[in-house]
Amino acid sequence: MLCHDCPRMCGVDRKTQIGFCGEGDKIRVAKVIENFMWEEPLVSGNKGTLAIFFSGCSLRCEYCQNYQISHIGKGEVYSPKQFADFLKSFDYSKYDSIDFITPTHFSSCLMSALSIFKPPVTLVWNSSGYERAETLEKLLPFVDVFLFDLKYFSSELSGRLSKAADYFEVASKAVKFVAENKKEEVDEKTGVMQEGVIVRHLVLPGEIADSFKVLDFLAEEKNVIVSLMQQFTPIGKGEKERKLLPLEFKAVLAHAEKVGIKRGFYQEEGCADQTFIPKF
Repeated sequence: MLCHDCPRMCGVDRKTQIGFCGEGDKIRVAKVIENFMWEEPLVSGNKGTLAIFFSGCSLRCEYCQNYQISHIGKGEVYSPKQFADFLKSFDYSKYDSIDFITPTHFSSCLMSALSIFKPPVTLVWNSSGYERAETLEKLLPFVDVFLFDLKYFSSELSGRLSKAADYFEVASKAVKFVAENKKEEVDEKTGVMQEGVIVRHLVLPGEIADSFKVLDFLAEEKNVIVSLMQQFTPIGKGEKERKLLPLEFKAVLAHAEKVGIKRGFYQEEGCADQTFIPKF
């Protein structure tokens, strides 16, 4: 079967070829972290999430802090049946959710696995936001919470940093689609989101004007919780060589308030550090 999981629409036969994502026809798991507490409180809860990091990526930003797995590729490979058995091996009473991190390019395989076994906790689809509406529609029965990035407004910026000049056009449609189809529901006892949409925006150094435009769009999406991040950490690759200035993030927070974004989260200072990057 030719692959059309992501907006790259490579159309390659991943049994014999590698697509833009750098992966073949097996699900590759780079790392698993149990009781992971570094996600938004609505995802992490009190027990933490079962975080599953997948190898490869359909976006592959030049500044990615998970470069070792998104660009190079490493980890254990599973067929859909093997991955379903892998999921069955965990005790889900220990977690408040399960977090699929960078799963887009494995969408078809993951749906096959989840058709065999869907974990009995909130399932979070944690992606770049660069998603096809056609794929998202198929994912709706399996995914409880969509946790998307919305990285850029400018096509020039997204083309330069992520080789995806159509990023905002595609990702904004993806956000609208899931917001229309996943109405917010939060467990009153645990505080864990049972269904809904969270959209993250990582503020890039020197690019706050672009962040303002992203927030202008998000301000119109009333069924979305916004999470603003200042954790950009230079990894010695690409053009972005400095951390975000506190004044830059304050300006973005002020703009969020100006356009009426009241529901969400923002990161505290001190999170832009190599120690916060998982060891792959």
